[in-house]
Order: sequence, then C-alpha cells, then structure tokens
Amino acid sequence: MPHSMLIHEVNTNRRAVAFTFDDGPHPVYTPQLLEIFRESGGKATFYVIGEHLERYEEMARRCVEEGHELGNHTYTHPYLSKLGAEECRLELVRTEERIEALTGRNPATFRPPYLDFDETAASLTKERGYAVIGAVNMGAEDWRQPGVEHILQATRSTVRSGSILIFHDGYGAREQTVEAVRILAAELSAQGYELVTVSELLASQAEAGERSR
Repeated sequence: MPHSMLIHEVNTNRRAVAFTFDDGPHPVYTPQLLEIFRESGGKATFYVIGEHLERYEEMARRCVEEGHELGNHTYTHPYLSKLGAEECRLELVRTEERIEALTGRNPATFRPPYLDFDETAASLTKERGYAVIGAVNMGAEDWRQPGVEHILQATRSTVRSGSILIFHDGYGAREQTVEAVRILAAELSAQGYELVTVSELLASQAEAGERSR
C-alpha cells in the first residue's frame, strides 16, 4: 500500500501533535515513556503487538489507566502482504480482542508492520473500521539506533500542527528513543503544542471540518 494511502498528518485548527510508539509494550522502555508524558501532561498512542501485550499485560493496562491509547499493530508483526486473507484477519482480530479486553472497546486505529500493506489488508481494515496510520518523521528511523541527534533533527523538521510522529518502544535497545522523546516532548510543549492521542487528533480534524461549514 503506498504511503500516500496512510494517514500521516491531520488537518486541524489545534496546535497539537500525536506521539506514537510501535512494537511494545516493553517492561523497561514503556514505563520510561509513560513518565515523560506524565511530566509533560501529554498523551500518546501505543501501537502494541498482541503477543507482547499478552506477555506484559500489566504494562498495557498501565498505559490505558494513565489515559493513553492502544492501537493495533498485529499479533506477531508480520509482513502482511505475504499472508493470505484469513491469516491477515487473524493478525488483526487476535490483537483486537486483547485490546478490547483491557479497554472495553475495539481499537480505532491500526499501523501495519513495516508499513507493508496490500489490497487484502486494506479491505480487511476498512471492513473493521480502522483508520490506518503512518507518520511524518519516517526519516528519524529510531528503530536502527542512529543517534539521539539524528532522531531529533529528522523529527523537528517535520513537526507542524496535526503531525503524527513514529517511534519504537519494543524490539531492541531504545535508550536513544527515550532520550529523544524526552527532549522533543519538552520542546514541543514549550512551543505550545498539545501532545494528544491519534484518535484525539483525528477527532480534531472532524471538528475543524464542522466549524468550516
């Protein structure tokens, strides 16, 4: 699926951005991120992998209790284009069920692993009511541990009202990510940005549309 078919940013009248974190929950890095957002007063969206959620359910519950959003990032983090329709459906549903058990409702947003997304997956996510989410700061590539300064520079250059930002709290050492997010959250808050969940950002787009009629 071309990146142009994903939602990378939102047209909103609010001075707001959405921080997102893929591949968790993680017992070490997720709590550090939660502390950053507690200090900033912001909220984030965690795109959780179902098998990680099962392993660290209490950490996922803590995310929810602290007001953050859980999004679907599949159950095992596969390349969806390599799966058949039923395998793809199960990747969505198994994580969906676990998120619903924690939150009482189905997740509203989905991010495909590796942003690998074909027509089968597109049809399934549409059928299940998902907004499919990308991000504006793909060049940050925090997953490959390129250095805090690289993550900062590649993200700062993309930020504006409505930006969706991608980082990772699972799979590997994430100290660089945590430090970069600590700096960015403080900077953006000082610049007057609200740090909100993806669903809140999407809702602000709808509100902006209503006001413009």
